[in-house]
Amino acid sequence: MSSIIVITFLPLLAAIVAGLGNHALGRTGAKLITTGALFVSCALSWPVFLAFISGDAAAYVVPVLKWVQSGDMAFDWALRVDTLTAIMLVVITTVSALVHLYSWGYMDEDPDQPRFFAYLSLFTFAMLMLVTANNLVQMFFGWEGVGLASYLLIGFWFRKPSAAAAAIKAFVVNRVGDLGFMLGIFGTFLVFGTVSIPEILAAAPAMAGSTIGFLGMRLDTMTILCLLLFIGAMGKSAQLGLHTWLPDAMEGPTPVSALIHAATMVTAGVFMVCRLSPMFEAAPSALVFVTVIGAATCIFAATIGTTQTDIKRVIAYSTCSQLGYMFFAAGVGAYGAAMFHLFTHAFFKALLFLGAGSVIHAMHHEQDMRYFGGLRKKIPLTFWAMLAGTLAITGVGILGVFGFAGFYSKDAILEAAFAAGTDVSMLAFGLGAFAALLTSFYSWRLMFLTFWGTPRWNQSEHVRHAVHHGADDPDEANPARQEDAGHDPHGPVLATDRAMDGTAGYHPHESPWTMLVPLAILSIGAIFAGFVFQPAFIDSAAFWQNSIIYDEHLVHAMHAVPLWVKLTPFIVMAIGLFIAWNNYIRDPDAPARFVARFHPIYVFVKNKWYFDELYDRVFVKPAFRIGRVFWKGGDVGTIDRFGPDGAASLVSAGTRYAARVQSGYLYSYALVMLLGLVAGITWAIVR
Repeated sequence: MSSIIVITFLPLLAAIVAGLGNHALGRTGAKLITTGALFVSCALSWPVFLAFISGDAAAYVVPVLKWVQSGDMAFDWALRVDTLTAIMLVVITTVSALVHLYSWGYMDEDPDQPRFFAYLSLFTFAMLMLVTANNLVQMFFGWEGVGLASYLLIGFWFRKPSAAAAAIKAFVVNRVGDLGFMLGIFGTFLVFGTVSIPEILAAAPAMAGSTIGFLGMRLDTMTILCLLLFIGAMGKSAQLGLHTWLPDAMEGPTPVSALIHAATMVTAGVFMVCRLSPMFEAAPSALVFVTVIGAATCIFAATIGTTQTDIKRVIAYSTCSQLGYMFFAAGVGAYGAAMFHLFTHAFFKALLFLGAGSVIHAMHHEQDMRYFGGLRKKIPLTFWAMLAGTLAITGVGILGVFGFAGFYSKDAILEAAFAAGTDVSMLAFGLGAFAALLTSFYSWRLMFLTFWGTPRWNQSEHVRHAVHHGADDPDEANPARQEDAGHDPHGPVLATDRAMDGTAGYHPHESPWTMLVPLAILSIGAIFAGFVFQPAFIDSAAFWQNSIIYDEHLVHAMHAVPLWVKLTPFIVMAIGLFIAWNNYIRDPDAPARFVARFHPIYVFVKNKWYFDELYDRVFVKPAFRIGRVFWKGGDVGTIDRFGPDGAASLVSAGTRYAARVQSGYLYSYALVMLLGLVAGITWAIVR
């Protein structure tokens, strides 16, 4: 039990030491302390997880301290450890430890490394607080903690305007979701009289069918509570409607993208829904909503991923899409499959992000795939690592023999959606299958544009600047250029046939070992995590030990689906691979022809379905107008005018008039005194 205390609080201690010590510790000292702490936490987390896998562990709670006593509300700060917690401990500490090590190489030239590593460790602590929470308030503490840490990390290069704007956007959009989460917590306490998660989950089934007053109406209690809680998950996990912050968050350093936006923070919403699964099971309408939002996000984000040219943004939209899979799995009741995909996704998505960082490092901070090409011979280790990640995310495998990680977890989700048999679940199955085709297409498109074809490095402004002027400052690394909506992103670049090695004078180089070792370890997870852990996550009710709702009937139905359902993910993966190969290897002019033929659709998808423009018109600009009214008319025109400015003006005017009376001549003062005396005597006589 003491190990869980070390696992959770050691990153906090490292963050405090590195943050306060900063330059006094030096770069190496700060990196050693934070990275060492995370590897210790990781080493302690795996035995906890494996104990649950083997059945040698049971759920337990470790009290930390007395926390709140306020009227009827009383709860302690305690760490809950069960199967769900153990999974998240492994995911968080493993990815975070590897990201810390990777950052030794990636951030080597940055002068603020102690601050960066302190932020990484602070984020890890907050995430650990979230997943070990034994009550909703403690979960909310971790929930807001990761929000704060993500704001600091996304805006780490705060002198870069786009990074600062992205950090603010992430913070504001998440506050919208968090308002729903807070209302859900308040309502849960109102209904159940406690914030203790075990007590709430035990009482939730009895509340099914009850009603509560909300917005002047009598509505189903559990539906309202679960929808409010799920709004928080939509914000944190970037689901459709509250997704707009996630792609912009790629402005932060690449290790941040891997840690926050691939493996941990964005999965907090999925974890929360699974943790509170008895509540959601008591609210069928809420589960339908979760399924619809998850399926819609899955296909929506996948379509956008097919048009992006920034390598990190492709992977970011892929993350958004994969989170949609997890949510509609939970929506159809397959919570084990949702957590299994969360587990495997952590390995292959962190691998893809860190692999992309290695490519960007080799290409001198260039992120636009149109300026890559032919890199597999220049950075072969990075190529093989990203190939493993691509095989995992696209779900390559042979049924009944072996497959990469996504082959087991994503296929399980699609089978569960089909097996659930409802209209909504069948819709999710169809959208999920089509999204799998798009996932295969944009994943292989990324690989072909980056590692195959003719090198196109000399067209990159970053590479030309590197050749002529030396290394760029990381603060000045611009995001990949965004072409005009009508400009074809592929034709002019892919048509070039110049040999770039001699022309550009720049030779991409492999990353240092501190970056390659994490890639190698994550590759092992991307290859074997599904094959090794599928029996426990999907087929073992004992493994879950009541930490989630485990529907054995649904699991049996998953295994009994028709063969064509089991083969569908492989078939759509092969179709997506063929389309990508045909368009980017066999016939590189095909994308330009497609864009010309379907230009309105391309522009619509390329511009992310115009969500940002819609929100700017509906919310941002009206908010600015209202703000200007209160600023100009209220603050400046009223408060300042009649308050501080008015009082100051009155004093200033009075001073000027008083100054005129003070002439400085003695006879003037004597005259005034005489007149005053005469006036006084006259008043007394008249009186």
